[in-house]
Amino acid sequence: MVMIRQHIKCSVAAFLVLVTYSLPSGVRAQDTEALLQQLREAEPAEAGRLVADISREWSKSGSAAMDLLLKRGRDAMDVGDLAAAAEHFTALVDHAPEFAEGYHMRAMAYYNAGRIGPALGDLEMALRYNPDHFGALRGLAVIFETLGDADRALRGYEMVLALHPNDEEAQNGVERLLITARGRDI
Repeated sequence: MVMIRQHIKCSVAAFLVLVTYSLPSGVRAQDTEALLQQLREAEPAEAGRLVADISREWSKSGSAAMDLLLKRGRDAMDVGDLAAAAEHFTALVDHAPEFAEGYHMRAMAYYNAGRIGPALGDLEMALRYNPDHFGALRGLAVIFETLGDADRALRGYEMVLALHPNDEEAQNGVERLLITARGRDI
């Protein structure tokens, strides 16, 4: 069983390398700056559509094979198979090392599996390649809050809100942390 699984992994990796190197270099996702600007100014009702559009753009690697790995990883996460998800995302970042969404998604898989250190490392990589990735920033804020680092968590949530003012998780995080910092008025 182990031999078959290892053979399949090697075959998939070889296929992905072949497909990756047969594509023209420099293929990148569409610029999202206009969408991000609209998101900063959006009413709450429109923000959801803009977030979906931005996420769709950030999910385009420029390679059908890499997009398939992203989809398979997400599908594995949807059914709770975090180990398989992490494997798909690892293959993705191995073959597309500048694709921020691969790191972001692997960080989510790691975090959900209780692997905080690797999740932090992948969020750092996601933000290196996409500093506007409000999902990765939110992930950092959640981890810092979980670790009891309220200052960093608050800064993370505030950075999310600078990009996506209607992000309810970030709004709630800021409110929660400010209440904790000040204490409750009676």
